[in-house]
Amino acid sequence: MDFHKDGINIRLTAWGPNAVRVQASPNAELRNPESALFDEPPHSDVQITTSSLFNGSLGADVSPAGVLTFSRSGKVVFQEWSRNLVNVKRPDASALRMEAREFKPILGTESHHLTARFESLDSHEKIYGMGQYQQSNLDLKGCDLDLAQRNSQASIPFFISSLGYGMLWNNPAVGRAVFGRNLTTFEAPSTTILDYWIVVGETPREILRAYMEVTGRPPMMPEYGLGFWQSRLRYSTQDELLAVAKEYKRRGLPLDVIVCDYFHWPR
Repeated sequence: MDFHKDGINIRLTAWGPNAVRVQASPNAELRNPESALFDEPPHSDVQITTSSLFNGSLGADVSPAGVLTFSRSGKVVFQEWSRNLVNVKRPDASALRMEAREFKPILGTESHHLTARFESLDSHEKIYGMGQYQQSNLDLKGCDLDLAQRNSQASIPFFISSLGYGMLWNNPAVGRAVFGRNLTTFEAPSTTILDYWIVVGETPREILRAYMEVTGRPPMMPEYGLGFWQSRLRYSTQDELLAVAKEYKRRGLPLDVIVCDYFHWPR
């Protein structure tokens, strides 16, 4: 399902059961070579009307202003955020003139500074996921997250909501995610395309399974890695590491892997 709004090409594609992929760009091609979503997965029971796409229990509706609303079995769970005067009778009509999908061109390139905005439909919504961050917040509602890989930080831009949906921000750019009480935003300082994936499900398990199906199944851990791993901050010398390994052997303690940490790095 393709449509064009204010110079932006937008495409909605059924992408696995109860899921839809959203792509948008001011460029002619809606191509994302760095995508985590590869071959289009099978789906069934897809219906498309003039302004809506239905895939299983997920409904995606396009308003006359081009704003997307997602529902699970008829109940709205996720919605793009836009504040303008396209329809002054709407409760969200505003003179702010801010759009759900904002592309600011980077001069001399085909890239743009992208900001995607989404409604916070429920102030009590709980957000889980996004990888591993050095913080104590299990519920990410209210958090401001750096989308970048760092030492002791693994950023995986996929989250599950207590409202019964999951979202993958399918963009490898360094960026930012803010789960505000009033507004959720994703930002990429340099990209050519907006690309995100929405899925709905009855349980977190169902949503995670759908996410795994479209991004790839993890390989089984090899047999040698299923036992005990010995690791510490560092070994100062090779003799120190070997002494630990020999002590395990002397005591008859099973040891599958011993980790030689960063003192082996040349820098």
